Amino acid sequence: MQTKHQIQQLLASAAVFPNKHFGQHFLIDLNLMRLMIDSAHIGSDDIVLEVGCGTGSLTEGLAEQAGFCIAVEVDEILAKIAKNQLAEKEGLAVINIDILERKHTISGAVVEAISQARKKHSGRMLLVANLPYNVACPVILNLVTGPTVVDEMYVTVQKQVAERMTAKPGSGDYGVLSIFLSAAGEVKTEKILKPTVFWPQPQVVSAMVSFVRKEEKVSRIKSMELFGEVINLFMGHRRKMLKGCTKFADGELAKIDDWPEIFEQCSIDPTQRPEKLPPEDYIALANLCCEH
Repeated sequence: MQTKHQIQQLLASAAVFPNKHFGQHFLIDLNLMRLMIDSAHIGSDDIVLEVGCGTGSLTEGLAEQAGFCIAVEVDEILAKIAKNQLAEKEGLAVINIDILERKHTISGAVVEAISQARKKHSGRMLLVANLPYNVACPVILNLVTGPTVVDEMYVTVQKQVAERMTAKPGSGDYGVLSIFLSAAGEVKTEKILKPTVFWPQPQVVSAMVSFVRKEEKVSRIKSMELFGEVINLFMGHRRKMLKGCTKFADGELAKIDDWPEIFEQCSIDPTQRPEKLPPEDYIALANLCCEH
């Protein structure tokens, strides 16, 4: 793992500076890096995905414990630095690519790397990363909804994103992200992080957040895709009444013409606001929609 001075030297030697466009804020607190690694309890048969590996500082610690580590970095120069720094490490792939092919799709190269790693390692699939601010939410959502999913996440994100991840029904931060995470597992803010643990220092407070996927929860959802459509339909009009949102239904949901009956079967008051509905009610709605 690298100190702030070491990271600065590596960037200086490549004649580059942290790139604001990529949301680059390097994690420089070695104790926090160790906490992230220790919290994940990484085993020798686990596969770890790191998004935004930078100069390979956290990557080094991950690769020491994982069966295989896939480090993704969109910045070509940083990816080269990381590869050089980690050249002697085994069980590691540094991929210079945007983690998102499109907003709702994990890069095919990353999916293939995970697929190949799974042929040799049967442990958990983990996301352990200081997530770049500009991709944090879509990356988390993609790795919860699938088709490529992780068993656990240990990530640093903006505190605002952490609040959206852990929000409860009725709060202003409650939305698509918190509904999916709560429906699929257990999410928890582990630690609030001051700007001083990063270089350059961001203008916002951050947080370390964990997520553990629970198959007993996931198994209740008949169709993750339709579940997503239901959440987006209602939370896209969060301040309207539920019954009023149904007129905006499209895709598969546009075929449904008996919403009053569905609300009744779920014991849901159609005059409620979507922002008040707990994840369990969204699961019930989506599952009934599967039958129509």
